[in-house]
Amino acid sequence: MIYLNDCIEDFDLIRALPLLSEQRRNQCLKYKNELERKTSALAYILLCEGLRQEYGINEKPVFKYGKHGKPSIVGHDDIHFNLSHCCNAVVCGISGRPIGVDVESLSSFDKSLVSYTMNPLEQERIMCSPRTDIEFIRLWTMKEAVLKLLGKGICRDMTTILTGKEPVSTVVNLEKGYVYSVAFG
Repeated sequence: MIYLNDCIEDFDLIRALPLLSEQRRNQCLKYKNELERKTSALAYILLCEGLRQEYGINEKPVFKYGKHGKPSIVGHDDIHFNLSHCCNAVVCGISGRPIGVDVESLSSFDKSLVSYTMNPLEQERIMCSPRTDIEFIRLWTMKEAVLKLLGKGICRDMTTILTGKEPVSTVVNLEKGYVYSVAFG
């Protein structure tokens, strides 16, 4: 199941802090700016809502981390989740199998980043698109969702990530200015 909140400006961080585990509260408060603290807290709140709705879990989840930083819930190895946030939206994916999610705000991009992260076919798709910004972010979120699904993070050649066979779905929200992708294992 996918949980999304794109009304970050309405989120009250001060009221939310007591709802977080001590671990997550400490992590959120390490961020230097208010928006990063809000999105980090909101991602955790979405996870808690999903765990309550889907699994009847009411306690505050505590995380353990894999080799490349992918979180899992202590005591619930059968529940897979992934969190992502940007300045426009927060996404949480919860599943009984591995899952990866990524959300990014729509913005202009550096063409050198395209050649570094996209293979020639993807580069052509971007440059031929009427909205190069959307196509770049769409492909980027797909790649990052796949990497997060695999628990690898951005640690390898990004040009080789997508083969076209990955089960990835993407949503573009032009009104709110973001794109998110979900990859299922």
